[in-house]
Amino acid sequence: MTIHSPEPFNAPPQVAFHRTELGAILGLYGRMVAAGEWRDYGISCLRDVAVFSVFRRAAEHPIYRIEKRPKLRLKQGQYIIIGMDGRILKRGDDLKQVLRVLERKLIRAIE
Repeated sequence: MTIHSPEPFNAPPQVAFHRTELGAILGLYGRMVAAGEWRDYGISCLRDVAVFSVFRRAAEHPIYRIEKRPKLRLKQGQYIIIGMDGRILKRGDDLKQVLRVLERKLIRAIE
């Protein structure tokens, strides 16, 4: 009698943010929290996309989604900022350049 051991479970690869990418995102997040604009966040690492969602309150839809889609790296850019209404606000290959669209919302006129 031959006993066959089951094949090892191979989980599908996930897309995730790298440490330097998270550093840039969390730096912006910290400034926006200090300004009182943002309150909570969530991170999802899926098969084709990694998503950093930003919330104004914990129990609502995200106001912004920062997505990383490596398959679009050679076409439209792997980083995408999506607003609450589903519009793409900015897209590109340089994360810091893409995040600038959200930093502009931090700048306000002082009276």
